[in-house]
Amino acid sequence: MTPASWSLWRRIIALCAVVAGLLGLIAVSSTITATANRTATNRVMDQLTPALVNTERLYSQLLRQQTSTRTFVLTGRDSDLDTYRDAQEQERTILADTERLLAGEPALLAGVRDVAAATQRYRSEITEPLIAETRSSGPSPERAAPSDRSRTVYTAASDGINALARSLSIRRDEVAKQVRSTSGTLILLLIFAAVVVVVAGAALALLLRRLVTRPVTDLASEVRRVAGGDYDHEILGTGPPELAALANDVDVMRRRINAELTDVQEARRLVEEANRMLEQQASELTRSNRDLEQFAYVASHDLQEPLRKVASFCQLLQRRYSGQLDERADQYIGFAVDGAQRMQRLINDLLAFSRIGRMTSGFTDVDLNKVVVDATAQFDAQREATGAEIAFTDLPAVRGEEPLLGALFGNLIGNAIKFRHPDRAPRIAIDYRQVDGEYEISVEDNGIGIQPEFADKVFVIFQRLHAKETYPGTGIGLAIAKKIVEYHGGRIWIDPSHREGTLFRFTLPVPEPAADSVPLIEESVS
Repeated sequence: MTPASWSLWRRIIALCAVVAGLLGLIAVSSTITATANRTATNRVMDQLTPALVNTERLYSQLLRQQTSTRTFVLTGRDSDLDTYRDAQEQERTILADTERLLAGEPALLAGVRDVAAATQRYRSEITEPLIAETRSSGPSPERAAPSDRSRTVYTAASDGINALARSLSIRRDEVAKQVRSTSGTLILLLIFAAVVVVVAGAALALLLRRLVTRPVTDLASEVRRVAGGDYDHEILGTGPPELAALANDVDVMRRRINAELTDVQEARRLVEEANRMLEQQASELTRSNRDLEQFAYVASHDLQEPLRKVASFCQLLQRRYSGQLDERADQYIGFAVDGAQRMQRLINDLLAFSRIGRMTSGFTDVDLNKVVVDATAQFDAQREATGAEIAFTDLPAVRGEEPLLGALFGNLIGNAIKFRHPDRAPRIAIDYRQVDGEYEISVEDNGIGIQPEFADKVFVIFQRLHAKETYPGTGIGLAIAKKIVEYHGGRIWIDPSHREGTLFRFTLPVPEPAADSVPLIEESVS
């Protein structure tokens, strides 16, 4: 594989590897050079310079010994030798410290030992004999005067110290030169590293411009041409294999879009045509529903008069001729009266159902406590006969139509009393809670209940779960309740988790601004 066919990632990896190798070599060289520089610097600062200072101190201690000895020879006082003894002690300490500092310098160590020998010779040949003679013969100014021999020995010792100082100075200059040399090398290495980084950055920028920026710019230009409407323009990719593959994928997408464009346009035309048909059908359905509601209202209203006549005359026949005809005639007349009465109830319920949302007086603030009290008053006779008990909490105020809300609670309470359990007195509990901007109101009873599979069917108009001989009614009550709740912007359902009896739940919107909260106080109507 030639470098020209390498992928962009492979080229970047190769460039980074070369740069990393160069920087690694520079780092190793810099480390070695810095270590040598630090070693040489430490030798100058911590060994050679202190040793050079010690030579000055040695010369000072030698001079102190000479001065103290002359003073003792002149005075003969033993206390004048304290400086002599302290100078010897200091000399030994300085020599030991100098040997420690020059442990790695054999030639300089030899000079230190020569100095030690020369100072020891000066003491053994000059100062110690003078001290001993003065102790035995007493002080003498003539003896204190330096002789040629004492000058020679003293000069030999001082010359040895000076020679050691010169050697140390020369060695220090050599090591300092090494420090300067390694420092220069270290600076050059750092400059070279900076040059490598700059060159690598420039090479990377050039690589990206040539292999990424320019091909991407060309590809974007061709894509814009296609986006401008020239769907037949073929997109050709340049640059590394990744961008060439991307350009090929974009061209495949272009061909697919171009091939499907006609189908999309046709589908759009069909959708627009279907939308027009749906709008037309919706308009016709709205008009049909409006006409149907008008027809139901008119039909129910127009049926009232003849039906009242039929019911009235049937009842008149029943009252006047009851017992005068045979038993079968009385039965027939009873059937007619019952049918006419049920027909009247059915028409009244249909009329009430059709009026919901059509004949309105507008929404007002409605206190549900008053609505429930008025609704329960309709069932005083049934409550006394069955021992029914109705309990409710302090219910909220809502926006709505009070007659419709009264019919809603009347239907639910009436159903709870009608479908009571034969073994216990009806117990009806009305409560509420606020959930997400809605009042959720519950009406719970302990009656015969509704099976879960019929929970949705009971809200369908004319849907009955029991024979009319067992539980009388038209089958419209819960349908009316559902329509009233939906007209007020809520929903109604049966809670399937309630096992004993039936639990209806429905929602009503919370008015804006929200009504002030009131403590819950349980009321009972029994």
